Amino acid sequence: MFGCLVAGRLVQAAPQQVAEDKFVFDLPDYENINHVVVFMLGTIPFPDGMGGSVYFCYPDQSGMAVWQLLGFVTNEKPSAIFKISGLKSGKGSQHPFGAMNLPQTPTVAQIGISVELLENLAQQTPVASAAVSSVDSFTEFTQKMLDNFYNFASSFAVTQAQMTPNPSEAFIPANVVLKWYENFQRRLTQNPLFWET
Repeated sequence: MFGCLVAGRLVQAAPQQVAEDKFVFDLPDYENINHVVVFMLGTIPFPDGMGGSVYFCYPDQSGMAVWQLLGFVTNEKPSAIFKISGLKSGKGSQHPFGAMNLPQTPTVAQIGISVELLENLAQQTPVASAAVSSVDSFTEFTQKMLDNFYNFASSFAVTQAQMTPNPSEAFIPANVVLKWYENFQRRLTQNPLFWET
């Protein structure tokens, strides 16, 4: 019914069923995982009015299981990608896996899926840092590069009185760099792929 994917690893399509309505995937070497994708295989849909809450579980320093709600999958939203790299030091939340003694190994985390009523899913609040940024990595890189360039160029700004005449150097007014920076930011916000045209 469910699959789990971590970049650079094989797809897991056979979760361990730990209860009639609960499934678990093991994530070995979880400390090197940034994102995880949970999806429905398309073979068995959820029963009407049901969906699956998705949890991340990792062992804390004392070896106890810490569960955090990531989000959910439903027949209408059959897949989701979650960022788990920042969750390894957060606090746990309420979860339906509490009474189960799932084995915990120091280097193995788990993704748990609990089949629940859609009304219950709507009332749950996932960990905010599990949501994947809507800004793609190229846009994020470009924004950080712009900021870095502007800050670097601004650090050399001098007033006209401080300038030492040197016929072999060209000077660019700081307001020209600022205008370019603001225009580039505006265009990037409007269309992250504007530079391709």
